[in-house]
Amino acid sequence: MLAEPRIEARAHATLELEGMTCASCAARIERTLNKVDGVAATVNFATEIATVDYDPARVEPGQLTAAVESIGYHAHPRAEDGADVHATHEQDAPPTRLIAALVLAAPLVLLAMVAPLQFSGWGWASLALATPVVFWSGAQFHRAALLNARHGAATMDTLVSIGTLAAWSWSVVVLVSGIDADGYFEVAAVITALILLGRYFETRAKRRSGAAIRALLELGAKEARVLRDGVEALVPVAELVPGDLFVVRPGEKIATDGVVVQGASAIDQSLLTGEAVPVEVGPGTEVAGATINASGRLVVRATHVGADTALAQIARLVEQAQAGKAEVQRLADRVSAIFVPIVIGIALATLAGWLLAGGGAPAAFTAAVAVLIIACPCAMGLATPTALMVGTGRGAQLGILIKGPEVLEQTRRISTIVLDKTGTITEGRMQLVDALPAGATRHDLLRLAGAAESASEHPLARAIARAAAAEGTLPQVSEFHNHAGLGVESVVEGKAVLVGRPSFLRDWAVELPAAARAWQQEAEQQGQTVVAAAWDGVFHGLLALADTLKPTSADAIRELKALGLTPVLLTGDNERAARAIAREVGIDRVLAGVLPSGKASEIERLQREGATVAMVGDGVNDAPALAQADLGLAIGTGTDVAIEASDLTLVSGDLRAAVDAIRLARRTLATIKGNLFWAFAYNVAAIPLAVAGLLNPIIAAAAMAASSIFVVTNSLRLRRFRTVREGVK
Repeated sequence: MLAEPRIEARAHATLELEGMTCASCAARIERTLNKVDGVAATVNFATEIATVDYDPARVEPGQLTAAVESIGYHAHPRAEDGADVHATHEQDAPPTRLIAALVLAAPLVLLAMVAPLQFSGWGWASLALATPVVFWSGAQFHRAALLNARHGAATMDTLVSIGTLAAWSWSVVVLVSGIDADGYFEVAAVITALILLGRYFETRAKRRSGAAIRALLELGAKEARVLRDGVEALVPVAELVPGDLFVVRPGEKIATDGVVVQGASAIDQSLLTGEAVPVEVGPGTEVAGATINASGRLVVRATHVGADTALAQIARLVEQAQAGKAEVQRLADRVSAIFVPIVIGIALATLAGWLLAGGGAPAAFTAAVAVLIIACPCAMGLATPTALMVGTGRGAQLGILIKGPEVLEQTRRISTIVLDKTGTITEGRMQLVDALPAGATRHDLLRLAGAAESASEHPLARAIARAAAAEGTLPQVSEFHNHAGLGVESVVEGKAVLVGRPSFLRDWAVELPAAARAWQQEAEQQGQTVVAAAWDGVFHGLLALADTLKPTSADAIRELKALGLTPVLLTGDNERAARAIAREVGIDRVLAGVLPSGKASEIERLQREGATVAMVGDGVNDAPALAQADLGLAIGTGTDVAIEASDLTLVSGDLRAAVDAIRLARRTLATIKGNLFWAFAYNVAAIPLAVAGLLNPIIAAAAMAASSIFVVTNSLRLRRFRTVREGVK
């Protein structure tokens, strides 16, 4: 007998990295990890994180850290609590070596540039000032360059080390030999000081770019008032288990996700949804941990704790998005990986060219050092990840979860946005508004139809069952069968009951009389949905239901059109009811009467017509369409299945969040492209100037540091992104 093929189970690990100084370092670690058999890894320079998937049958976790250590960097598994490495290892105060470099470099520059200050023996004083800057303050560059050289690699540190040591060594030769040439002690010291200063500001900016996700993780409650034998006991949140009852007093944070079992209140959910208006809750309402109880006392039963809470899942989704790479970033990584060796070659060629052209050793040396310093590809390595960190972090604050960087590319290409009706454009809570009994009393029509629908999860079924239950106790259902998107058949009190679309009844040879058809047509013209009921093969009435529009839906459609998108309404409702809703919100194209199984096919048909399609939905039956669409946006008030199938999750139920999500994603992509353009243009423009001897090494060092700081601060502008929901167009 043939053995069944083994399904490879993948394990996941997150490594915190230390020792990276530029994008070429990140690319080198990534290549090394991916050479390990059974490993697929992505390294993010900005977050200093390696995200690794591996086959546990072939790879031990220790092999991952060993692979990183083997090429001169440090790695350790991320702590269980997911603490941010930047939050624990980086300080806001300038490091001592930077302060020393700045203090010693300042008099060096004055001595070199201001002739009246040049006393007898000032060159030896310059040597004394420059040496500790180059060898002590700049020790990290030389250590890293030496370590990389042992492994046959070159990084940004290699360029800085060669440049500063060359400037210092040449200056010593000039000073000791007494030859008539310029020394460059101030160049060696100032380059070291400027690059250290640039890294300091860069590090602070990177910390700020990840502040949103750290702030989210810190928002959770630390303690909970657990009810045990009717007595409140204050315990750490970590001790909560599903099923525990806990009390939330007015003004307190809800300890963890749960369901309200007692009390009524208003809950401030702004940290999860970005919505400032509190939401009313009562018994049976689900609440999320870390949201704030604004008024009454609540007793809540815990349903999810720890890593399973909504807050933890949001943080995890954001971190996964930040760890990913867009295609533009992969291109930048490839360029950075080969850039440093090319630059060293250009610098040597520059030195040789100047000497052969008779330009003299000082000029040749100056041009070569300027090439080494100006060409550092640091800005290119920071261009994508910093913008992605800030954009996804800001999104999380606004209740917008971007699943990965590839989503950004998709938002740019979208031309058509398909919107589910129920729960997306409308409130998703259908209500019975009218009934037409036929051969039965209204009470019997509601009682039997409500009982038949009580086992269904469809919004129309729930509305009918709710209205029937409000008028009396529903009888038991002995048999039940659901026909998705059509109706239900069941046995109630011995009667074979059918409830569903009028066309569903016709399939069972039950026809509507002329008066019922006229009543149906009039109700549908008003945007109502009509459900027919029959039992024992005889028609017994119609029920009219209506869903209310969300008050912000019309504004959202107008804003989507302003983004250049064509909105399309996709619904299982009949044509007349769907068009009535579409008219109210300003949608011109309607795809009505589409069964759940046909929604993905409709998306595919639009794609064949040439449209690039985004889909907004919230239900289980929307999941295939969300997955089929070029961009899926799940309303977070919907189901886990829909959210899992989507690319963007809108925690808020407000459709305007879809507008904000697309605007934010596009703005983040534009920022990435702007960063890459300026980083690349800077290198392309500056290297020829350095080769031609038109760029002083000190100016080159300042420009190189400034380019990295510019890229990070440009990304930080995304923190000021304002939403349509805040009234900003």
